[in-house]
Amino acid sequence: MKNYTEQQIIIGCQQQNPRFQKALVELYSGTLMAISLRYARDESAAKDILQDALIKILRAIPEYQEQGSFKAWMKRIVINTALKQLDKSSFKNELYTIEDLPDQSVQPEVYNSMAAAELMELIKSIPEHYRTIFNLHAIEGYSHREISQLLHIEESTSRSQLTRARHMLRKLLLNHETIKMRI
Repeated sequence: MKNYTEQQIIIGCQQQNPRFQKALVELYSGTLMAISLRYARDESAAKDILQDALIKILRAIPEYQEQGSFKAWMKRIVINTALKQLDKSSFKNELYTIEDLPDQSVQPEVYNSMAAAELMELIKSIPEHYRTIFNLHAIEGYSHREISQLLHIEESTSRSQLTRARHMLRKLLLNHETIKMRI
């Protein structure tokens, strides 16, 4: 693949040139797949999200206005595609409860000793609706108002589910720390 600039790829894709469409897919698939994986239940579902999002990106690129970052524009399409594939009713019905957690904090060394992949695995282990809100807020930087609009839920639901997600992650991190201490 020839090295094209982002601007050349955008213009080529707007002209529906297959060479530039292929360059876009090859250049950005890794980044967009990482986003898909944060919202999908497994790798297969993430690939479906990525494929749907890439089709949407290639269809919408003629209208791309170059306002803001191109990567951020694509990222938003991937996130919206992922959210559409989730069962939105699960956000309205809080099916999971958390046990009373000890009022312990996780030591900073735990975060430092964990690889990013380990942390992502812990995040993937919490229930899907908590994980989605956690990803949107903590990783993507969406406000509770934006999350409530995206997911068609109340802002208070977003806040409470984020709190529950954090408690679950804290408990998982404490368990992880205990296991590592035993090894």
